Amino acid sequence: MLEFSRDGATVTLILLLVTVPAAASAEEGIFTNHFLVELHEQAEDEAHQLATDHGFDSARKLPFAQGLFHLYPKDVTPTRGRRSLQHRQRLEDDHRVKNVFEQEGFGRTKRGYRDINDIDTNMNDPLFSKQWYLINTGQADGTPGLDLNVAEAWELGYTGRGVTIAIMDDGIDYLHPDLASNYNAEASYDFSSNDPYPYPRYTDDWFNSHGTRCAGEVSAAANNNICGVGVAFNSKVAGIRMLDQPFMTDVIEASSISHMPQAMADGVNKGRGGKGSIYVWASGDGGSFDDCNCDGYASSMWTISINSAINDGRTALYDESCSSTLASTFSNGRKRNPEAGVATTDLYGNCTLRHSGTSAAAPEAAGVFALALEANPDLTWRDMQHLTVLTSKRNQLHDEVHQWRRNGVGLEFNHLFGYGVLDAGGMVKMAKEWKAVPERFHCVAGSVQEPRKIASDGKLVLTIDSDACQGKDNFVRYLEHVQAVVTVNASRRGDLNVNMTSPAGTKSILLSRRAAGQRLQGGLRQVAFMTTHTWGEDPRGTWGP
Repeated sequence: MLEFSRDGATVTLILLLVTVPAAASAEEGIFTNHFLVELHEQAEDEAHQLATDHGFDSARKLPFAQGLFHLYPKDVTPTRGRRSLQHRQRLEDDHRVKNVFEQEGFGRTKRGYRDINDIDTNMNDPLFSKQWYLINTGQADGTPGLDLNVAEAWELGYTGRGVTIAIMDDGIDYLHPDLASNYNAEASYDFSSNDPYPYPRYTDDWFNSHGTRCAGEVSAAANNNICGVGVAFNSKVAGIRMLDQPFMTDVIEASSISHMPQAMADGVNKGRGGKGSIYVWASGDGGSFDDCNCDGYASSMWTISINSAINDGRTALYDESCSSTLASTFSNGRKRNPEAGVATTDLYGNCTLRHSGTSAAAPEAAGVFALALEANPDLTWRDMQHLTVLTSKRNQLHDEVHQWRRNGVGLEFNHLFGYGVLDAGGMVKMAKEWKAVPERFHCVAGSVQEPRKIASDGKLVLTIDSDACQGKDNFVRYLEHVQAVVTVNASRRGDLNVNMTSPAGTKSILLSRRAAGQRLQGGLRQVAFMTTHTWGEDPRGTWGP
């Protein structure tokens, strides 16, 4: 089960300009006027003359074998359905020729920019062409190719079948004609009203439309001529209604998170038959005034924290930054174009083009993970995080403040975007061949227990030398998550800035100064800040500021 909260995030993707095999050619093959010939050794100097004698433009010597030449025609000629037996026979009869190979044609398609009408998706849903986060052709003044690369995953046959995404929000309009066929009632519950029907509470301003919009992003049905298409349009979606009340309680929150199966820490260890439930969390909408490492769920190692980008690769103005963010997807937040938002389902059978916030990004990530789980149902919660790190890409994501850097093992990351935008095609291909990661170990690197004072210049430097528990059963050789548990006495919490540098030299901003904390007094007590930026590094050595 995939679960995510109300606060979402977004990002963008650039497709690689490489070629992949297209559909098989006709039964008898497609043949060209290109020939591969092998000449006798004494005739290699006559290759050009041979080509001219037989009506070709010229011959190009091939570098990968002795005596091979490519004979190519003078003009671009149409392909044929039959072999040119006469042409081949004349070449074979030439005393200079040892072997002849007529070249068969194969279709190839680019993974880069493709016109949406050329993609073999055959979607008749009216908003599909406006879902730029699925296939970005430059709609709404966006950058062509900046998308989730779902088309490649779909073409490989992965649509989320067999996976359920549970949305913890203000309910789901499960009667919506674009959601009803994919609604999983058994996995749904209303913790606000304590009944099994998480339908949104009516308000005149449609305030409780959020969960329904998120549901459409992941599981809206395809080819039903209604609204748009979900990232994983054959997945099931469940509703966990828990945000629609004037206050939140520990009981409501814990019950919602623990619904099928247990609480979050137990969920990643016991859920899905021991493989672990996968929790997708939005990095938050506080913008530069806040820091998502202060969000206990976004900064948890048990969740996959997702941030957002808009359709030209920039950050949204509401994006929070932190070192716990693993990757990004898409949303809106700057563009005035009315179609630059996220197109999806809305309350009471309606559709919308205006879904936004990091709330619109996390559902997209959940949809991508559903595609990967269909490709390999045995993926554990840690496998999914590894796949996220290894297949996400920088593409054209950019920010004026936070630049892209590489960690100690060469992985490229950004303080805002994590390891980049999710690539659905790349993830399902890697997931299909993925072998489960080894057992997870936890090691306490060291600690500084005695109180230290911050100097007059406002700085305090602490270092810890760690052997990463070498020689013990819990020896850590390969980093995934690193936590720094911090206690600080301060008059204003928002003035604090905490940095950490790994032995490999990778710098993480664990906490940045934030206006949202200016009024909070008392500092921090045993707060665990987490970074994913050191993923894959060897933890042995000196950790510092």
